[in-house]
Amino acid sequence: MEHTVQAELGGRTVTISTGKMAKQANGAVVVSCGDTMVLVTAVAAKSAKEGQDFFPLTVNYQEKAYAGGKIPGGFFKREGRPSDNETLTCRLIDRPIRPLFPENFLNDTQIMATVVSADRDNDPGILSMIGASAALEVSDIPFFGPIAGVKVGRVNGELVANPSAEQLEQSDLEIVVAASRDAVCMVEGGAAEVSEEVMLEAVFFGHASVQKILDAQSELRSKAGATKREIIPVTVDEELKGRVRELAYASMKEAVRIKAKGDRHNRIDAIKTETIEALSSSFDGRDKEIKGFLGDFEYELVREHIIKDGERIDGRDTKTIRPIATEVGLLPRAHGSALFTRGETQALVAATLGTSIDEQRIDSLYGESKKRFILHYNFPPFSVGETSFRLAPGRREIGHGALAERALERVMPKHDDFPYTIRIVSDTLESNGSSSMATVCGGSLSMMDAGIPITSPVAGIAMGLIKEGDDVAILSDILGDEDHLGDMDFKVAGTANGVTALQMDIKITGVTKEIMKTALAQAREGRLHILGKMAESIAAPRTELSSFAPRITTIWIKSDKIRDVIGSGGKTIRSITESTGVTIDIEDSGKINIASNDKSACDKAIQMIRDLTAEAEEGKLYMGTVKKVMDFGAFVEIFPGTDGLVHISELDKERVKNVSDILNEGDKVLVKCIGIDKQGKIKLSRKEALGASLGES
Repeated sequence: MEHTVQAELGGRTVTISTGKMAKQANGAVVVSCGDTMVLVTAVAAKSAKEGQDFFPLTVNYQEKAYAGGKIPGGFFKREGRPSDNETLTCRLIDRPIRPLFPENFLNDTQIMATVVSADRDNDPGILSMIGASAALEVSDIPFFGPIAGVKVGRVNGELVANPSAEQLEQSDLEIVVAASRDAVCMVEGGAAEVSEEVMLEAVFFGHASVQKILDAQSELRSKAGATKREIIPVTVDEELKGRVRELAYASMKEAVRIKAKGDRHNRIDAIKTETIEALSSSFDGRDKEIKGFLGDFEYELVREHIIKDGERIDGRDTKTIRPIATEVGLLPRAHGSALFTRGETQALVAATLGTSIDEQRIDSLYGESKKRFILHYNFPPFSVGETSFRLAPGRREIGHGALAERALERVMPKHDDFPYTIRIVSDTLESNGSSSMATVCGGSLSMMDAGIPITSPVAGIAMGLIKEGDDVAILSDILGDEDHLGDMDFKVAGTANGVTALQMDIKITGVTKEIMKTALAQAREGRLHILGKMAESIAAPRTELSSFAPRITTIWIKSDKIRDVIGSGGKTIRSITESTGVTIDIEDSGKINIASNDKSACDKAIQMIRDLTAEAEEGKLYMGTVKKVMDFGAFVEIFPGTDGLVHISELDKERVKNVSDILNEGDKVLVKCIGIDKQGKIKLSRKEALGASLGES
């Protein structure tokens, strides 16, 4: 039996229904708004695999080409590997729901969101977030929901929930907020250097906006929800826990205060080995439980030391930023490069300038588009002292790259002012604490080193939170261990003027608006400190591009002359590029970008285009070539493809009996334009050019 509920989100109606499609899934809903529809299913295995000690949740989001009335490209004509947008949407769905499953629920669980219809105005990603929660709500899978997502924009100073595509084009802020009834769970987005106060208001505006969607999900569950599976509580062996505490608690307390990451991890690993060996005779085969208790002690001791003593794992207080070292121009052939090091995190970042042919072509549900600013983030296994056979970028790399790209995109020069395609590549060389924020800092430095006229330098910082009861510690520039053991992880990037990107994941309830306000203010202090350190290497973009970067010269022609430059089947423009080696990009407006590392080649191409598009001017002198001799005169080419008639009476001051007495085909002759008739025919005179020199008028 089909059940349907509706709720308003930003002035538009969202419909959630269940019981009609995919009925063999544990939970399945169709969420629609306007002409956008997504089918979201939730399925969990009946039991956990033997020995399973983690929660295997997978989230898949797929946009079907038919949803936008398209047939996929390529040889196979079917959907292929996920696009970056699909991967990023998977992460948006995953992050807010993952913490909301019972700790001891370890069954394989899969969420699948399929876009089956799409218009241009309603974001299927947001509907999929809502659908993932709703599918879990109506299923028998244990889930501490519901949650809902909303996109928030700001147009003319007013916050807007669920903005249209047109509104987003005018918005100076675009964030996605996921929230439960009582708390914000996740934030992801960017802004045009807005203040921390504006960003905070937008977050809580989003929280208020999703309440009706949460009510609708609860209503749907009451109508069609299955009985939740019984979760057997984990029984703790207090005797074993006590023995582990006796043997290892004091040693663990010392180990978590070792400042160097490698030494600390080695000591903790040694404690685990020693404890297991010491208890092997009495508790054989209980290794996982022993490691679990030791992990609990580590969690407890680190948090206690921060809250009570104000001292972190590496000895810093809560606000101190680790030592920062920056260097630019270290890669001689790269157009721009930077090495950014913060503590035990290091990123090597390179900027490359290209032309229009280097733009990324994107084929989406809504048609093809081009992207001229690209950032790629890589996280090789050696950066954390590990090995791995998977070297291709995964969801994490794509997500971190998108965050850094969003942070830097807002300070990019306008295409009309700087007509280059720009690619940033960040290779993480070491990691202990946010490498995505190191990418932001290194990306900003590398672009300034390349001479890209960004409007302001950008820096990023990763923040953390420890909350025990009423005691709160906000941590600046967190370590990897602090991220793992903390209650909130948020990354803030921006300029000295404001925020350009924000990513926030909250693992607990009870994070108030006041706590977030304090955290954002502390993040600003840290960001300004990092910007100051970056300025010691380079404070503003270089005034000259690298000698290895292409030079782009822009000229304009009349739009009705474009066909003359392109030629039949592209023959003319191919001839220009082949003879000069330049790259030419022609826009419909008549704007032409000519790119080359060789100035003389660029100048030659410009002259060839000028010759092709030049128009005769009455009274001007031209050096032409005789193309055809007739009884009544001679046709002289003054530009490639443009010629005029020198009548026999205009050949000389004296009377001319035969044209061939004065001119023959192939002769070079100086002529003057003496008229252009209504049909565009050009009248030339050799007689009036006699005694003159080219350049005179």
